Amino acid sequence: MSEMLNENRLSYLFEAVKTGTVRAAADSLDIAPSAISRQISLLEQELDVPLIERHKRGVSPTEAGKLLIEYFREQRSHQSDLLTKLQEIRGLRRGSINVIMGEGFISDMVSGPIKQFCKKYPEISLVLDLAGTNEVVSAVGSDEAEIGLVFNPPVDPKIVSRAIAKQPMYAIVGKEFPLLGKVESVTLRDLASYPMALTHLAYGTRQLVEAAMLIEKVRFSPTITTNSIAILKHFVKSELGFTLLPLFAVTAEMSNDELYTIPVRNTLLARSEAHLITRTGRKLSLAADRLLQHLSTRMKAFQI
Repeated sequence: MSEMLNENRLSYLFEAVKTGTVRAAADSLDIAPSAISRQISLLEQELDVPLIERHKRGVSPTEAGKLLIEYFREQRSHQSDLLTKLQEIRGLRRGSINVIMGEGFISDMVSGPIKQFCKKYPEISLVLDLAGTNEVVSAVGSDEAEIGLVFNPPVDPKIVSRAIAKQPMYAIVGKEFPLLGKVESVTLRDLASYPMALTHLAYGTRQLVEAAMLIEKVRFSPTITTNSIAILKHFVKSELGFTLLPLFAVTAEMSNDELYTIPVRNTLLARSEAHLITRTGRKLSLAADRLLQHLSTRMKAFQI
């Protein structure tokens, strides 16, 4: 067995496992699939251990493969830490920050905090991506993003919450909704007879609603299921029914009298939280740390 790891071949293994297939890895790296397979095979020969298992749907790592992928991620993280220290020596002048978040955070984040940050640090570039709760947690845990904004995330030892604020979920309704103005609050059972729109199960809002329905022993199926908060809002604005969201996701629409809220009497929905997350043990770049502090103190989602 070779005592040296070929970092280039290791990157091919990482990309194949990350994308799920050798062909997808080849497309991502813009090289031939045969070259990917060859380099992984050579790496297996050098280490004298199988690293991937091939099946109909693609490839998956063996136990040895998982160890190497974890090593590769740590090496990338160490490299990022080194660049962070160099950046600190240069001062906060340039840099790029990757942020991944649930769609509900967009208006809260971009309207004020990001505008202020970009004005103060014009040479810092931001990459802002949208994803469901599970994807946000995964991306931050695997160092694909430095900062994550997520609603009610699952417990994961790979992530740490740097800011947390209780953000109860409300029934979001239009001005013609039958119960608006007639009741001070509702239960899920009260809402069961009205059409409803919800996100997919990969989203924290939907996972919370499913758990809340179990508590109240009530069951109803959404009229519309979507991966878009914007579609949920349009559904309600069109007076087609209601949805369930935290207030920070609809602040702009409430200010314009486009959407209205009714409190929901449910223990779980009342305890839901917004989280600002990073990977456990990761040292953020100076720019990312400054952005994290900026978001935690200026976003409505994190005002308790």
